[in-house]
Amino acid sequence: MSIFSEFREFIARGNVIDLAVGVIIGASFNKIVESLVTQMVMPPIGLLTGGLDFSKLQFVLKPDDPATAASELVAIQYGAFINTLIQFLIVAWVIFLLVKGVNTLRRNQAEAPAAPTPSEELLTEIRDLLKSKP
Repeated sequence: MSIFSEFREFIARGNVIDLAVGVIIGASFNKIVESLVTQMVMPPIGLLTGGLDFSKLQFVLKPDDPATAASELVAIQYGAFINTLIQFLIVAWVIFLLVKGVNTLRRNQAEAPAAPTPSEELLTEIRDLLKSKP
């Protein structure tokens, strides 16, 4: 079997395609969450904190020297970390709700009694006939 036919077989498997779709949707969802945090959640928080822009919060370890053209700023950007942390919490919450919904559906399906198969129905009829005979 050639490497191309093996690769084609690998790609054609359902799991790989499902994974690819999940990665693409996840990347798009990440952009939505990033936009939600930076453009909708953080501005009101900044307004409540006196116009503070969290994305620009930083602890400067070495300031930039205005005499040189190259940027020499060394800083711990904890504001960007706060934004990323909020994004993570939103994604984690959505995933939690998704998994909770799927688990509820699975529980409901497991509780529903399965319809008897034709063989089981036939065996039930035979059992009932045997019980009714003296």
